[in-house]
Amino acid sequence: MALHTEVHGKAKAGAPSVLLSSGLGGSAAFWKPQIPALVDAGWRVVAYDQRGTGRSPEALPAGHTIADMARDVAEVLDVTGTAQCVLVGHALGGLVGLQLALDAPERVAGLVLINAWSRPNPHSARCFDARLALLGACGARAYVEAQPIFLYPAAWAAAHAEQVNAEVEHAVAHFPGEANMRARIAALRAFDADARLADIATPTLVAAAQDDVLVPWTCSQRLADGLPHATLDLVPHGGHAHSVTDPDNFNRTLLAFLAQQTNLTGIPA
Repeated sequence: MALHTEVHGKAKAGAPSVLLSSGLGGSAAFWKPQIPALVDAGWRVVAYDQRGTGRSPEALPAGHTIADMARDVAEVLDVTGTAQCVLVGHALGGLVGLQLALDAPERVAGLVLINAWSRPNPHSARCFDARLALLGACGARAYVEAQPIFLYPAAWAAAHAEQVNAEVEHAVAHFPGEANMRARIAALRAFDADARLADIATPTLVAAAQDDVLVPWTCSQRLADGLPHATLDLVPHGGHAHSVTDPDNFNRTLLAFLAQQTNLTGIPA
């Protein structure tokens, strides 16, 4: 089944492009705080709903992996006529970017990894165990109601209660099903590229928030230390979704990194 894809900004397929790959939720809508800023800066932006989520509904096969998700990104690049991109990935989407940079480095001119990781860690495993137990015992609504606890700082979530409630209701209405959610969590938990980081020569921005309660910021430090051409941008606040909770600061950092990627033909001035 073809994946739902969106192209924003420049229509020309050969224009310098950013591909946005979301985290566990899988939806292109996660990037609403970034798309206008990228388009205004002259970038062609490709976003998509990941297989088995949102507007790309499909029952995921047994043994679904991050490598399968990376092949989906290559398909999205082909369908949109995008020879090469800077891939911006949040959490699971960052793992997809790392995998694509290993499997098809010619397609990835740059990487932006937001609160991502290179190998499993015991704290995140504990969080996912709790989330899966909640899903199994109480169902989709309870699972989704707990999601903002892992995404957002408490003060931000309280101050933006209406937005958070709307996100929860949307996620409940479009929940991909327990089997797909378990398959996606299993895929990200199995991912381990730690021993191959040195093979990724792609220029990389590693972005992390120190108050992320789901993924320790030290995972991003490990990525930055292990990748040959990485810069670490560490902020004190913003939570796991700090590209959403503090978009102005995040977007400035993102655009500054993109402006340096002159290995893509026709980079916007």
